[in-house]
Amino acid sequence: MRFIGQIGAAWGAVGVFAILLFAMYRLSQRAVAAYDGGLSPGQWFVTAVLCVAMAYSEGYRGFQLSFSPSTAARIRYLRDRPDTVRSLLAPLVAVGYLHATRKKKIRSYSLSLGIVVLVVLVQRVSQPWRGIIDASVVVGLGWGVLSLGASIARALSQATCDTPPEVPLPPS
Repeated sequence: MRFIGQIGAAWGAVGVFAILLFAMYRLSQRAVAAYDGGLSPGQWFVTAVLCVAMAYSEGYRGFQLSFSPSTAARIRYLRDRPDTVRSLLAPLVAVGYLHATRKKKIRSYSLSLGIVVLVVLVQRVSQPWRGIIDASVVVGLGWGVLSLGASIARALSQATCDTPPEVPLPPS
């Protein structure tokens, strides 16, 4: 059974990383297209401001302080409490869509819905502004990927995990 837990944890981590890296790849292509035509000094200034803002808000506050430790705790939970079904669905469990407290599910689904709405809105923005926004999101996602890796390494290597996995309590 321990093997199932290790596979589940690995699949959960790989699945979450794959989603984040794929988003970075797709967004970076659009960002590069914005810079092909050249930017005005004002547009470069906006790029710098947005990149710093996204590094702080998305990368540091969103990922490093919240998403990454929570996801890492849930990956540790997958490893330490092996279950075949949870292991098969590990990426969904890791981000809190499945086998989570009601509060965690609401946060996870709300965050995803918010991201979808923002993606739809940004798709309506013309270049180079869309690429500038996409570049800043790539900065935030890059910070997120790094913080997720560090959080997972910490959660799996330490004797205890400071962040609760926010899973339902077993029936008494």
